[in-house]
Amino acid sequence: MELETFVVRAKAATYAGDGGFAESGRPGAHDLRFVDGELSYLDSYYGDADFLGQEVVHASGRPVWGMNYYGYLLQPERLTAAAAGRLIKQALSALYAEGRFLGGFSYRDGDLTYVDENSGDFARFEGTEYISGAGGAVYYRLRYHGGLIA
Repeated sequence: MELETFVVRAKAATYAGDGGFAESGRPGAHDLRFVDGELSYLDSYYGDADFLGQEVVHASGRPVWGMNYYGYLLQPERLTAAAAGRLIKQALSALYAEGRFLGGFSYRDGDLTYVDENSGDFARFEGTEYISGAGGAVYYRLRYHGGLIA
């Protein structure tokens, strides 16, 4: 299976797909795992409204791809962590259904708009996702970067 296809499947099955949490070896971490044959994916993050995380794919036990991210609420009085999480899961599910996670994407639900902007490709990329409300005010932002591990 192609590595990029595996990453999209793993992302869709874990956070966006409400995959169950796995036991974590790190205090306070929330771990989501997906395994298919020799490939394994781990998304491990800390926090809730403001959070920090890392995704790593191993092939036969060797790390081959990864991504780091940090997300935060800018206006928690206008968008709660729970509401942001619901919208992000809806948007990411739609994106992953297209068989990708890069290349830019937008998703609208009522007055809220989710946008993902990025540059690079699967081998080396960086990007930002955000949620804005009516009038364009940004309520949430996440920055990420990653790529192949040699």
